[in-house]
Amino acid sequence: MKGSEAFIQTIKEYVENNSSIDVNKHPEKSIEKCVNYILTQVQKSGCNGFKDAEIFGMAVHYFDEPNEKLGTIKDLSMNVVVNHHVELTEEEKEAMKQAALDEVKRKQIESLTKRQTEKKPVQNLSNQMELF
Repeated sequence: MKGSEAFIQTIKEYVENNSSIDVNKHPEKSIEKCVNYILTQVQKSGCNGFKDAEIFGMAVHYFDEPNEKLGTIKDLSMNVVVNHHVELTEEEKEAMKQAALDEVKRKQIESLTKRQTEKKPVQNLSNQMELF
């Protein structure tokens, strides 16, 4: 199994914060094995998207059921997308704004510098005849 670290962490946080799950009921079970179970169930279903409640329900089921009732659990490697809502601190927001401004300034300076070097050279007029 190799679910993403974000997926593993999300399942771990759910299991630790859910009072209905008794992790100690089956000491041979672990978060990594739970993620394997979830990925196996997802693969068996043939579906590509699940609601959070469905995935968390699989985690509860894994810890509630004895191993023999769970069936075969495979080692799988899948891409897992986890929805996260990230709250930034005011300092982080300000740093990101400043980084964006710096990038815009850098691009503008680069653009102006490029235009100046692309100007056509002035022709030498000394070989031309004077009219007056």
